[in-house]
Amino acid sequence: MRLPNARAAVVPREKITGYLLSLEHRTGRGKARFFAQFGFAPESWEALALALRQHAAVHDVAGAEDTAFGTRYTIEGSLESPDGRNPTVRAVWFIEEGEALPRLVTAYPSSRR
Repeated sequence: MRLPNARAAVVPREKITGYLLSLEHRTGRGKARFFAQFGFAPESWEALALALRQHAAVHDVAGAEDTAFGTRYTIEGSLESPDGRNPTVRAVWFIEEGEALPRLVTAYPSSRR
């Protein structure tokens, strides 16, 4: 099963620049260092947003959990990166109850190979 509406998934700029690529964010800075080593940068944040949408579109859902507020989806697989090394990443998406578009929650290195 693939993430529903993956190609139209919502990846807010602030989620990328203020969290996943922010060396200043208390809990995001480790992720920022990880993504930076593969060529992602805050000034070209759209590259990571596009790569995460593509990641969701080409890899199967590894897990889905229904909650009172909607469904949380986890996807694991290689992420197309600017430097071409394409690390294995786990991304978490959420579709709120009554909504159709998935919204990025987080992404981080995966130990899965």
